[in-house]
Amino acid sequence: MIQAVVFDMDGVLVDSEPVWEKVRRQLVADHGGRWDDDTQDRMMGMSTGEWSRYLSQDQGVKLTPDEVARTVIDAMAEEYTRHLPLLPGAAEAVTRMSERWTVGLASSSPRTLIDAVLHAAGLTGQFAATVSTEEVERGKPAPDGYLSAAARLGVGPAACVAVEDSSNGLRSAAAAGYAAVIAVPHEKYPPAPDALGKARLVLGGLDELTADAVSSLG
Repeated sequence: MIQAVVFDMDGVLVDSEPVWEKVRRQLVADHGGRWDDDTQDRMMGMSTGEWSRYLSQDQGVKLTPDEVARTVIDAMAEEYTRHLPLLPGAAEAVTRMSERWTVGLASSSPRTLIDAVLHAAGLTGQFAATVSTEEVERGKPAPDGYLSAAARLGVGPAACVAVEDSSNGLRSAAAAGYAAVIAVPHEKYPPAPDALGKARLVLGGLDELTADAVSSLG
């Protein structure tokens, strides 16, 4: 029996990946780094410590990882203050799920941005537990974030369903042993075929995330 639905945030509830890419590209340009064709894809799902080290040590940004993280997170918070890119149907989908199941969140964003997004969207009270990959040992595609979310909800992973968009997120939830992973792919950042193959259900948008659709996965 399904007992909980755990959402990713970036790319699922908020259309933040274009914002992350804009902010990180600017950082790389400003500080002498290199941006490869797969740089954005590589960072999707990484924890703050992981992507800040990647930009500093692998991509040649002339800042320490701590400076990279602080600069990017401050810029993201500023972008969200100007405009929160909530995806169509996000609030309604979370509400539908919370009326039937316990709802959690497992995000690669830092805690400050998770709290800011949920507060601005009016969704804070809908989530019984939220986890940032800053709070676990490894970011996605490792299963740590999804395992922590299930533990905080008091539910076994095999009774949870994840809602994800990215390659690393899909891999993470599958590696955590969730009952099912639902993919809601982003048009600009589609998951790799092997990662999408881990999803038992692929949706065209959050309006398709219904109680009947989730129940059918049980």
